[in-house]
Amino acid sequence: MKFLHLLWANLQRKRLRTWLTLASIVVAFLLFGILQTMRAALTGGADLAGVDRLVTIHKVSLIQSLPQSYLNRVRGVEGVRVAMSHDWFGGVYQEDRNQVVAMTADPNLFFEVYPEYPLPEEQRAAWRADRTGAIVGKIIAERFGWKLGDTIPLRSNIYTKADGGNVWDLKIVGIFDATNGDNNSVYFQYDYLNESRAFGRDQIGWIVMRINDTNRSAEIARTVDALFANSSTETKTSTEKAFVQGFANQMGNIGAIVTAVASAVFFTMLLVIANTMGQSVRERTNELAVMKTLGFSSFQVTAMVLAEALLITLLGAVIGLAIAALAATGLAKAMQQFFPTLGMPSDTYVIGALVAVGLGTLAGALPCAQAWQLKIVDALRKA
Repeated sequence: MKFLHLLWANLQRKRLRTWLTLASIVVAFLLFGILQTMRAALTGGADLAGVDRLVTIHKVSLIQSLPQSYLNRVRGVEGVRVAMSHDWFGGVYQEDRNQVVAMTADPNLFFEVYPEYPLPEEQRAAWRADRTGAIVGKIIAERFGWKLGDTIPLRSNIYTKADGGNVWDLKIVGIFDATNGDNNSVYFQYDYLNESRAFGRDQIGWIVMRINDTNRSAEIARTVDALFANSSTETKTSTEKAFVQGFANQMGNIGAIVTAVASAVFFTMLLVIANTMGQSVRERTNELAVMKTLGFSSFQVTAMVLAEALLITLLGAVIGLAIAALAATGLAKAMQQFFPTLGMPSDTYVIGALVAVGLGTLAGALPCAQAWQLKIVDALRKA
């Protein structure tokens, strides 16, 4: 652009003001990038959910258990291909800060329910054969240096044993690397937990089932819940995506929160940029008049004013989102045990670019109108 040097020179006229405005824009887009990252981390698990899986929980709350006998009744529902139960273990490894996502599962059915979890057949067979066996995700195995054959003591912050202890020794018999799943979890046999826990015997946490026809998911869910209607333990069945999303919704509507905070930040930035551009145009009224005298059209002068607003906004957006991306990478490594899907979504860059263009355009609208309507004689008289 042949007028780029003029744009840059105008922005450097009041360097302190320009740099402070740029810094404000950088911080705004940095905050936007971090908010988008946390939104994706809190809700991203739903994107990994299987479209052909349903989850049945206690109607009152997830923390309420279900009778183990419910499992066979669910398996008998037409349209259910396979079903198994999970129990939340609440694992801690060595120290309280080493929280582990540990759950029970049925090794004979786990890979039918979750086909996206690859594991060599010999490791699957080892899990089925060893009552104390466990399979672990690649991420958590690398984090703690676990290897095949290691026996790890996992402490539960929920269950206690009949002998008063709360540590279960698990032998790692498999390490999975799911292409579209959580590689930060531990799964071990339900029977191993059930036979030794002091309370909750023959109870299960929730049921996960794969169905034959996703178009019938609502119908099958109603059928399952009807089996236990008016009983002492009624159920609520939903898609796995809705089940996962329910965890995030316990903290509120994450999307609405992010939108509200980002809107407030960007509205403030709109006022800041508009004020900067307004001051800049007022200070250069006589110069703009001289440019028109020299042959610059009203369109060219107005376009330059708008380009200044867009330049500083886009520059701040690029720097802010770049820093946010670096921060997201660091957060992903530091918090992978809590947020296995943490990372800045790719659509953040597109949204950020659109927001930056919109901010620059709106902030430059009034100064552009002033530049367009500027009368040469009136401007030079004021000078």
